[in-house]
Amino acid sequence: MENERGDLVDLYVPRKCSATNRIIQAKDHASVQISVGKVDESGRYTGDNQVFALCGFVRSMGESDDCVNRLAQREGFLKGVWSASR
Repeated sequence: MENERGDLVDLYVPRKCSATNRIIQAKDHASVQISVGKVDESGRYTGDNQVFALCGFVRSMGESDDCVNRLAQREGFLKGVWSASR
């Protein structure tokens, strides 16, 4: 919810899992949030981050490595790592 100035006024804004698009509940203590730094052509950190949030459901299935590879390839961090039938 926003007020007239456009500021968020909710006490709790839930996150969503980047892999499954599920809402990460406040009691999900197995969830993680990973920030991947962006670099330029010479390999220097640009100051920008890409954040990936994974819920405990994905981690309990043992699919977090595959999901991070898929998300990183979609954002352009990796090339040719994740290949699934489309």
